[in-house]
Amino acid sequence: METGRRDATADEKLAKMGYTAELPRNLSMLSILGLSFAIMAVPFGLSTTMYISLTDGQAVTVIWGWVIVSLISVSIAASLAEICAIYPTAGGVYYWSFMLSTKQYAPIASWITGWLTLVGNWTVTTSINFSGGQLILSAISLWKEDFAPNAGQTVLMFWSVMLVCALVNIFSSRYLDLINKICIYWTVASVVIIIVTILAMADMKRSGAFVFGHYDASESGWPSGWAFFVGLLQAAYTLTGYGMVASMCEEVQQPHLEVPRAMVLSVAAAGLTGVLYLIPILFVLPDIKMLLGVANGQPIGLLFKTVTGSASGGFGLLFLILGILFFAGVGSLTAASRCTYAFARDGAIPGSRLWSRVNHRLDTPLWGIVLSTIVCCLLGLIYFGSAAAFNSFTGVATICLSTSYGAPILISLIRGRKLVEHSPYSLGKFGFITNVVTILWSCLATVLFCMPVKLPVAAATMNYASVVFSGFTAISAGWYFIRGRKSFVGPKGALGDAPTVPESVDEKAKE
Repeated sequence: METGRRDATADEKLAKMGYTAELPRNLSMLSILGLSFAIMAVPFGLSTTMYISLTDGQAVTVIWGWVIVSLISVSIAASLAEICAIYPTAGGVYYWSFMLSTKQYAPIASWITGWLTLVGNWTVTTSINFSGGQLILSAISLWKEDFAPNAGQTVLMFWSVMLVCALVNIFSSRYLDLINKICIYWTVASVVIIIVTILAMADMKRSGAFVFGHYDASESGWPSGWAFFVGLLQAAYTLTGYGMVASMCEEVQQPHLEVPRAMVLSVAAAGLTGVLYLIPILFVLPDIKMLLGVANGQPIGLLFKTVTGSASGGFGLLFLILGILFFAGVGSLTAASRCTYAFARDGAIPGSRLWSRVNHRLDTPLWGIVLSTIVCCLLGLIYFGSAAAFNSFTGVATICLSTSYGAPILISLIRGRKLVEHSPYSLGKFGFITNVVTILWSCLATVLFCMPVKLPVAAATMNYASVVFSGFTAISAGWYFIRGRKSFVGPKGALGDAPTVPESVDEKAKE
């Protein structure tokens, strides 16, 4: 039995796009803002990837890399919001690619975009929870400095984190609105507590010249200038989740207004949060070689311990980051499961009939959650073959999500932006340059984030992002030739229709 609220107008618009509303509209704009904020999980994401920027340029890469990527991300979020306001469905970017394309190329554009966003959702969920498992284990090293978890312990902890996130999504879906809102307050409170504590307790503080101008890429092995770009993975990975919330459109009232607004606001809030978090961290940064030498690969716990002067103090601050992990893990799996459900609903995944089922007693796409959890757990097995598995997950997640965001924007750009000019969130005269920035970044990200963090590399330290990406590409291409080219003609809601602007947007243009 469905217990959630309904929005008759939103359900009617969804029906005009060819879909039946199956999920309750329990989520508010603040909740979607919280979900996007949770997936980006700024303090958590920056903490678990800090070794990347410390290796590839140190302070300059950390702070200015974050500022640059934040500005680019605002451009991408604004471009996506412009399209989302016209087509607010759980299909998100792959539905948009279909509707913005010409009739001849719409099915293949939708298929490619759909698989990119699906793999991006799965791998970003994997990377969040995998790094979360590593971070939990790193707490032990606060008291036992020589502790280095083996592959089996790391994977088991990762699976445990995945299980908790899956159980929350399955049995507590009616509380997701509350969970997403609490995330905002927890994150803000955590940042304030961490900032005040480390600045008050640090025995040594760096100079402003160091924080804003120190650059040293000697640990990376890359040419000095190029290392800066490789180090952008820290910021790019953290700022990827905002587009994933488009898959929640069918659980929000007035989604054509609330979801686009939440996308842009969440990136702006994340960018500001990151600056406020990183600057104090850099001012109290201990010896960098000591941090990079941590056996477990997660230096943030040691940083907190060194600054506070005790293991207990370090764990107290680390606990705040682990709280953010809970919200990030749950939120990313929520978005990934809705993406899985939507793509399966259109018959684009093997076993679609099962994965697209909605459990109305639990008010959740149960089998979408199950499939997403299984895929993520299987990806974790890569760690047995490569100690740099986390680099692979972060790299492929950033590549897939960046390119999936860029696909409908590129299509719109090629077609002269005619179908988005009357969007409720139209970018107007700034639309062209904003879209171009998005496309250029997507191309650069594809090259950059297949590269290892440092040179030289061995089999165990190689960045396998390209291998994971190629593997999913093979699955997607294989399924397309087996089934897709015969049966997939685009999102079911758009079958038989030429790409068009919904009635609600036409009405907006007449006002």
